[in-house]
Amino acid sequence: MVLKNASILVVDDDADVLTALRLLLKPLVKEVFTEKNPNQIISLIERTHFDIIILDMNFSGLVNTGNEGIFWLNRIQKQKPETSVILMTAYADIDLAIRGLKEGASDFLMKPWKNEKIIETITTILSKKTATSLQKDGFNTSNTEIIGDSEVMNDVFVKLEKVAPTDANVLILGENGTGKDLIARALHDNSNRKNKPFIKVDVGALTSSLFESELFGYKKGAFTDAREDRKGRFEAANGGTLFLDEIGNITLGQQVRLLTVLQNRQVTPLGSNESIPVDIRLICATNEDPKVLANEKRFRKDLIYRINTVDITVPPLRERGTDITELSHHFASLYAEKYNKNGFSFDPGFISKLKKHDFPGNVRELQYVLERAVIMTDGDVLKPEDLVFSSIERSTTTKSFETTSLNLDDIEKNAILTVLEKHKGNVSKSAKELGITRAALYRRLDKYEL
Repeated sequence: MVLKNASILVVDDDADVLTALRLLLKPLVKEVFTEKNPNQIISLIERTHFDIIILDMNFSGLVNTGNEGIFWLNRIQKQKPETSVILMTAYADIDLAIRGLKEGASDFLMKPWKNEKIIETITTILSKKTATSLQKDGFNTSNTEIIGDSEVMNDVFVKLEKVAPTDANVLILGENGTGKDLIARALHDNSNRKNKPFIKVDVGALTSSLFESELFGYKKGAFTDAREDRKGRFEAANGGTLFLDEIGNITLGQQVRLLTVLQNRQVTPLGSNESIPVDIRLICATNEDPKVLANEKRFRKDLIYRINTVDITVPPLRERGTDITELSHHFASLYAEKYNKNGFSFDPGFISKLKKHDFPGNVRELQYVLERAVIMTDGDVLKPEDLVFSSIERSTTTKSFETTSLNLDDIEKNAILTVLEKHKGNVSKSAKELGITRAALYRRLDKYEL
């Protein structure tokens, strides 16, 4: 459910509160209704659907239940259990608010409130409702971490729902770190092949000598170290899904071999003359535009047509708006549990600083930033000073890599920076050009604090 399509009811006997919340929320959501008299709640929810009700806990009424907020919370749940309720209370009534959570409220806010906190709370609740709705509709994201409620991500969800049940080949496009592998997994988990293998291959990291043996397998004695028969990834994925990541990095020769297999739907292991039929659904991913590659004579157009029955573009994090807040909560919770820390809340400046960063590394960068913040902070509130962003992207855009130093470390560091700039931060391509493995490059990045 997109934030702008939400309908919200605010119930409070303070006219100033109603006015303030209406002015805050009106530009962000579809509809904002306000009501001073809680006795009108039932008739309102019978006539109009509300995604969220923001409910004050204390009115000047004569309901003898100990607290009017709890009373009306129970009435709303009985009448419209699908409606989320956010309780509003003064600090002195925080125990009652906690009681309200136990009785089914989605969250509570304390007066005086912070606008950022209200928007953040509403966004989180709506996102959870969206995920639940997708699962009720039969679309499963429980095995992945696809999180988001932005309009661009909802467009991705709509496409996933339509494409996943089919056997269509899918090409996933997007920058590094956007979560293309999660999209591939979601396609498999919601297909008719979900109980069959899901095999992922980073073809961009395969050398020419390994490409055929890894994908198509080999027979004993096919080459010096072939001591036994081995299935290739195509055969291992038979009946299921084969995910070829970084497809834009393979050579023209490898493309010809791959195209032949896809056309014939059979593989011939190295050292064998017998072809083996394979039944796979193909999903590919790349961070490069295949049309540009084709125009530069680096990618075969007939292979593009073969792998691209449907394409799905995963948006960069900088275009996903409030998703940054929800993802940050998710990662903070994840790493709090991993490192045995209590749950965290966010200082308003923390989210503000996150939103000002352009995240060239996308969701993957956000994940590492939150992990570092959780590890390094001493309190239970994450603050702006807990955020430290990687210097890789800033360093690779400075054009200041030349050095007169003959120190070997300086030479190696600047060589790494130069290659990273050339490949726009793509670690796989950079490692390949430097003649080292990705793991070795990551170790050097850590060594030089890049």
